[in-house]
Amino acid sequence: MRAAEPGWKSQRSKGIELLQAEFFLKISWVVHSFSTRVGGRSRLKGAPALNLGFTDWDARPTVAANRRMLLDALGAARMPLAALRQIHSDMVHVVSAPPGEPPAGDAVVTRQPGLLVAVQTADCVPILLADTARRVVAAVHAGWRGTLARVVVKTLGRMRQEFGTRPENVAAALGPSIGRCCYEVGPEVAQAYSAQFAGAAEWFDGAFARLAGGEEPNPLPWLTMMPPGHQPEPERVKLDLRAANRSQLMDAGVSPRRIAVSALCTACRTDLLFSYRREGARTGRLMAVIGIRARSR
Repeated sequence: MRAAEPGWKSQRSKGIELLQAEFFLKISWVVHSFSTRVGGRSRLKGAPALNLGFTDWDARPTVAANRRMLLDALGAARMPLAALRQIHSDMVHVVSAPPGEPPAGDAVVTRQPGLLVAVQTADCVPILLADTARRVVAAVHAGWRGTLARVVVKTLGRMRQEFGTRPENVAAALGPSIGRCCYEVGPEVAQAYSAQFAGAAEWFDGAFARLAGGEEPNPLPWLTMMPPGHQPEPERVKLDLRAANRSQLMDAGVSPRRIAVSALCTACRTDLLFSYRREGARTGRLMAVIGIRARSR
């Protein structure tokens, strides 16, 4: 069940399994991880699960206990956690303490030592950023809507605005998410990406060029001789969200040598990860966390 891959470390601690980017492990003042479903006090399909999201099917005290297990495994039990009410947007929040109520948005930035920032996922791309010069960190949630809205680029912009971050000083880790192999989207998504990004074709499989151009697979439906209301479903294409976000980071000035991308697909690896696409509403939430150690060297 372990998930070793180049540039990444799989660690078992306190009965749970975590994934960490080796690049971040070399930065002494950064604490970070991407969770898996292994271990935990929740129960899914008769097995323990580390669900870190307040879902309808799980009890809040159980999720809170899972979150404590995660922080304890990281050696960050005393670090408070600042999370969001995620809405698939490009809204970025800068925090210096956990807010009373999670704010609506999809990226959170801090320069405050001793504080963790986090996003939750179950297919979307979790992105952790660290400015190694200014000591600023961020967590970003990028689904297809957030990616289309350039949420990770806007997070870099907010880091620069607030703290003087320069992209060449940023390291980024893109954690497990649904892969191109499993992520089908409709023609409206292909058309939206084509309108926004000159290089969007590189992120898609299938009939992207035709669908992005607005061409109908069957411009004369009556030729199929099918009854009204029984036309075939619109043709779909596969989208690589990780490639799209990596490309946006590089275009913004982040060095490709400082971007780690996990190849783990949430939909393929439901033994290790949660996938809303594969499992439906009754699945858990992964969490990507990053912070600045209170006592850094």
